[in-house]
Amino acid sequence: MDRPTVEAYDKGARAYADDWHAQPTPTDLHDLIRRFFHRASTADIGCGSGREVAWLNAHGCPAIGYDASPGLLAEARRRYPELQFAAAALPQLDGVARDAFDNVLCETVIMHLPPDEIAAAVRALVSLLKPNGVLYLSWRVTRDAGQRDNSGRLYAAFDSAHVRDALQGMTMLLDEEVVSASSGKVIHRLVARRPASS
Repeated sequence: MDRPTVEAYDKGARAYADDWHAQPTPTDLHDLIRRFFHRASTADIGCGSGREVAWLNAHGCPAIGYDASPGLLAEARRRYPELQFAAAALPQLDGVARDAFDNVLCETVIMHLPPDEIAAAVRALVSLLKPNGVLYLSWRVTRDAGQRDNSGRLYAAFDSAHVRDALQGMTMLLDEEVVSASSGKVIHRLVARRPASS
């Protein structure tokens, strides 16, 4: 992960968590999870303060949350002490079991990576899936050139074709650019299924 971005999340972990939990419920995301995910083991990569990990666990998708920010993980554990969270960072995802999950959720995370790390990060997400597993992947769309916000968080600009190329061999179930019901930002989201044998 981009180090200044992780540091920004660490420094402002409580404020970011409060903001995310105050946002409208991401009903569009939840509808897609209900539509595409198996009711089975799930990894939330870039789980932030744990909001979606809690929702997944409450809706039949037992989930573990992973994040690169110690500050956000502390917020997640404070808010949801009964749930499981662990440290892991894209693109490597060291310490996360491969071929172990029926579903992987990665909601608006990869735009915080330098563009030359995005393909490797997508391949790492795919590697977590069991055969026939489903990946939900989204990112906030930045046009033309990457930028940083006032806190120093990176929002990389990259061609969505790089993501699709890294998903070669997967079955694409959804590919769309929309306005997020929760954040109000333009996001690109993909849902893809790993082959039953690969």
